[in-house]
Amino acid sequence: MAQEFWQEEFETLGKNSLQKLQVERLNKTIEHACRSPFYSELYSKKNIKPGAIKDISQIEELPFTTKQDLREHFPYGFLSLPKKEIIRLHSSSGTTGNPTVIFHNRHDLKSWANLMARSLFCAGIRDTDVFQNICGYGLFTGGLGFQYGIETLGALSIPAGAGNSLRQIKLMRDYGTTAAHAIPSYLGRLYEVFEAEGLDPKKDTQLKTLVIGAEPHTDAQRKRIEEMYGVRAFNSFGLSEMNGPGVAFECTHQNGLHIWEDSYVVEIIDPETLQPVPDGEYGELVMTTLDREAMPLIRYRTRDITRIIPGECECGRTHRRIDRITGRSDDMFIIKGCNVFPMQIEGVLMKIPEVGSDYMITLETMNGADEMVVEVEVKSDWFRGDIKRLNSLSNTITRQIRDEVLAKPIVKLVEAGSIPKSEGKAIRVTDNRKNGLLN
Repeated sequence: MAQEFWQEEFETLGKNSLQKLQVERLNKTIEHACRSPFYSELYSKKNIKPGAIKDISQIEELPFTTKQDLREHFPYGFLSLPKKEIIRLHSSSGTTGNPTVIFHNRHDLKSWANLMARSLFCAGIRDTDVFQNICGYGLFTGGLGFQYGIETLGALSIPAGAGNSLRQIKLMRDYGTTAAHAIPSYLGRLYEVFEAEGLDPKKDTQLKTLVIGAEPHTDAQRKRIEEMYGVRAFNSFGLSEMNGPGVAFECTHQNGLHIWEDSYVVEIIDPETLQPVPDGEYGELVMTTLDREAMPLIRYRTRDITRIIPGECECGRTHRRIDRITGRSDDMFIIKGCNVFPMQIEGVLMKIPEVGSDYMITLETMNGADEMVVEVEVKSDWFRGDIKRLNSLSNTITRQIRDEVLAKPIVKLVEAGSIPKSEGKAIRVTDNRKNGLLN
């Protein structure tokens, strides 16, 4: 009989057993955290002591941790072990101030690699696959996070790194890549290179599985990727503060992402009131590490917007599922009195067949009024079409975006490949308004 789980003893734990494990690990996490300068001072002031948690619901009594806390106590204020025991760090770019940095010891890296292997196995990837990792290696967690997971799973890994599309295609064809990981926006650009080379990934590669993550994307974009490549594309969720990839993953039923509750406590709160919301309602994801020693984080406000999907999954895994990330609470911008998330606009664009793989939203002040300019790449055969057809497409996009976000955009159709590409996650919004920055 084929193996159905990577670690059945953890993945199928009953609710009571899982919560008992969480309580045990949370108390241990608090004990570790209190060795760090930040938590030692904070918990001493609030009289929080290790061993005090008797029920997992008591986590709501603990204070939140924020990205600003990490930046203000950069670089070592959250470190819970001596530096001689630390063997790796990962960090954000820090282009707007101190970066957020996460430290790992050997235990942490082994635990993370195991969660990644569990995640990949959950999505149907096996040690017989050839896995191409199309992601940057370095301070960004995606490259090394997947690399160690692939190796722990036992699949043949191709550490391709990001970019260089012609080389990516050659690697796929030379070595018979069956599975790959990349950010969604890059897969659209890669497909355009396939087309330019006269190749069809459905016929000219052995790809059957793609893992997509690192940047929020709509279900419409996922379906478009599946159609372009003739594969199943699985959603991956992670953030560097919680290790990186491998925090939550879709199983083969593709009905939400299992969040590994033996390693994390997950809460969904109202970002305004900071109170918990019922399962099924959208709110901000708050997470606590349960199996990290070098730098545990407790009740970390991720700013990611999602919900707990009620009910159980058919796959038999008992860990709760979160829905795809719909955006970030700090990604929202206000235009003409309307609250807008970039994902709303992407959801409209990805359902229009003539639209290409990329778009850009620019907020500008024009004649004293704020305007939302949406540049949309159009497939080559359409862009070269007659002006009446292009005007009709522009009007359709304008109308559908206005209906979705209640604010009328200025739509500019541009040629495929003309929008500047970023090395990592796609930059979707630029705010050039005179009256301030993104909310």
